[in-house]
Amino acid sequence: MTRPYTISLGLLLLLIGYAAPGPESELQPRDVRSSACQDHSTLHDRLDVVEKHVEDTVQKLEAELAMLLDAIEAPEWSPLLETVGKPVVDILDGQGLGENGDS
Repeated sequence: MTRPYTISLGLLLLLIGYAAPGPESELQPRDVRSSACQDHSTLHDRLDVVEKHVEDTVQKLEAELAMLLDAIEAPEWSPLLETVGKPVVDILDGQGLGENGDS
């Protein structure tokens, strides 16, 4: 009578062993893992360089925009920008788009 229980227990343990393999069964070789880690690290380094270039470009554009705004707001430009009470001048002399059906 002890024999069927032993066989059943053995089969049960065998099935458990197949159903629940440890994490070591899916491990990649060490050189593949280190290569993937190196690729990941290299990608992050390249992204850091791109991010630095973008930040530098944004800072330069902000500085140029500030200079342009300061130049426009300078006193020598203010009479040209004030249009209150002055006639509007058509710089195209009537040759604008859509006037008289012309394009």
